[in-house]
Order: sequence, then C-alpha cells, then structure tokens
Amino acid sequence: MESKQNGGARPGAGRKPKIEEQKLIEKLTPLEEIAFVALKNALVDEESWAVKLFFDYKFGKPKESRDITTNGDSISIPLIDWIGED
Repeated sequence: MESKQNGGARPGAGRKPKIEEQKLIEKLTPLEEIAFVALKNALVDEESWAVKLFFDYKFGKPKESRDITTNGDSISIPLIDWIGED
C-alpha cells in the first residue's frame, strides 16, 4: 500500500519567523516615500487599480456574499416528524 502524506509540516510551510518579517520591513522603509508618491501619481492619473487599492485600505473591502450551494434556487426542507413523540 502506498503511503500518502496529507497535510502536516513541510519544509518552507507556515508563516515566516517574526525576525524575517522585521528584516523585510527594515529594507522597505526607505522606499516608503517613493511608494506613496507612485500611488499618488497613479491616483491622479485615475488608474483603476490605484483607486481600488486606496478604497480597499481606506474603507475596507465590501462584504462578499456567494451562493455556493443552490445556484440561486430556493431550497425546500421538509419538516421532521419524530416517531413516538406525542
């Protein structure tokens, strides 16, 4: 029988250690002003991606609703009649 591994620890899986995240933040910090200027220029040019990004961060993404079970059809669930109860 073939052994199959589902899930569990794997090399490189999971969140990176906090120290790696801090190192990345330190590398990116000097570029912060450039990034804000680039975003501002994209907003002035009315780039749709920039407008979407701005509103997503400023006001949060709108709540999504999806119907993944019924394809828009109504569901009729019959009532249960318990046997032996009065």
